[in-house]
Parts: sequence; C-alpha cells; structure tokens
Amino acid sequence: MSAPVLEIHDGSLSFGARTLWSDLDLTVQPGEFLAVLGANGSGKTSLLRVILGQQRLGSGTVKIAGHPARRGSRDVGYVPQQRRIDALTPLRARDLVGQGLDGHRWGIGRPSGARRRRIESLLDQVGASDYANRPVGLLSGGEQQRVRIAQALIGDPRLLLCDEPLLSLDPHSQSTTTALVDQRRRTADTAVVFVTHEINPVLPYVDRVLYLAGGTFRVGSVDEVLNSATLSALYQTPVEVIRSGGRILVAGLPETIGQPGHEPHHVLGAS
Repeated sequence: MSAPVLEIHDGSLSFGARTLWSDLDLTVQPGEFLAVLGANGSGKTSLLRVILGQQRLGSGTVKIAGHPARRGSRDVGYVPQQRRIDALTPLRARDLVGQGLDGHRWGIGRPSGARRRRIESLLDQVGASDYANRPVGLLSGGEQQRVRIAQALIGDPRLLLCDEPLLSLDPHSQSTTTALVDQRRRTADTAVVFVTHEINPVLPYVDRVLYLAGGTFRVGSVDEVLNSATLSALYQTPVEVIRSGGRILVAGLPETIGQPGHEPHHVLGAS
C-alpha cells in the first residue's frame, strides 16, 4: 500500500470548554473517498481548517504527504462551501480557475501560454469550457461548482478537500459535482475528504465514513458507521437507520448542535 496522503494522530480540537473531538486517529490513502458527516457544530469544517493549516490542533499531529500541515500546501486542493457571488462581479470563470495557480501572489497572473493551456485543460476536464469567459456571478450554482473544482485541481493536488459542495444545488447538479470529484480520484489517485450533510448523493463513491458527534467520532465503512446501533451510541439517544431503494434514511437525529444563527440541519436525509 502507498504511503497515506493524510495522517492525523491523537488529534483533539476544542473551543473554550467545549471539545469538538479528541483522540482522533485517521489515515487517508491515495484515491480514497472519505465522507465526513455530523450535525452543525460537530467540527467538520474545523477539521478541514486543521488540514489546511489554518487551525492548530489542541494536541496531536497532522501530516499531508508525510509533511506537517501548513497554509498554502500545493498538495492540497480545496472546494469551499457554495456561496452566492454578486452578478456584477467582473471575475470570469477562467480568472477564478487561474487563481488556483497564482492567486496567492500579488497582482494579476502572467498571461503565459503554459498558464493559459493549463486553465483551458482544467475547464475542459470539468465541462466548463462553454462558459469560461462568462462572469462567475452569472453562472448557475452547478456551473459555479464545476469552476471551483477546476480551481481546486489546477495545482494537481494529492488531497482534495470539499466543504459542503452540494449545498443549495439541485439533484442533477449534486450528481454532476460528485461524479467530477470521483472521476478525479479514480484517474489521478487523488484522495478525497468530502464534508456533507447528505450521504445519499455520494453513497456510490464512498469508501469510508468519519462521523463526528457530541465530542466523539466513529470511522469505518458505510455499513459499520451508518447503522442504528452506532448512531444511537454516538448521540446517546435512539436513532433509527432505514435502507430503502439504495438510499439511507435516518429518523431521530438531534437537529443541530451548532452555534446561534445556524439553521437546523439533519443529517443523511433524516425525517
């Protein structure tokens, strides 16, 4: 087996007196698709910030491709949460993708032939060539996510982090987005850490699940983690997991353990 792309050993993270998670040991192999699940406030986005080098662990270590996590690592690509972009924003789709190459530098990226060809190649890979010159604020949510995936992949990362990339997308765009991510990990052996509230759109692709809840966690296959006994133990309340028509439905989950102002979110299509 190849060396892990991501290694977290004995990791813990707290805010004040509240522990998000502790004693986390996690390895992610090249080409692996790991789904990260949990209610608001369980520490999913904070985990990505730790991997990105933007948040320090309270204890433990995190390594990317054998090196300590740090800001700006070229081994990591990042697809952020879907956010509305003002329609008047002059930034074109190709400009946003180009920022993945040199957005960390001052000024505008040099218009070299190699840079232009690389941008064109990534736009083509995600099926966004037809609207490469359109302002990103005029693109649909699904089109914007294609462009963001191209931006995240243009540096040829070994690890792709996706933070709730399916929020506010219609079912077709959700399917397209997850298929693009899966295609990348299969063709380039890129490891994927995919944060989501809804497991069903990614269910065909997931190798393992990391479920965060109540300061603790479970890691394992979908069957090992997403069952009534495991979720009931995590939440310390009865939770029922139902499998029907290739989908997973969950009843009895607490709504949110997030911070004030967050809308309640169930997980996994809970009823």
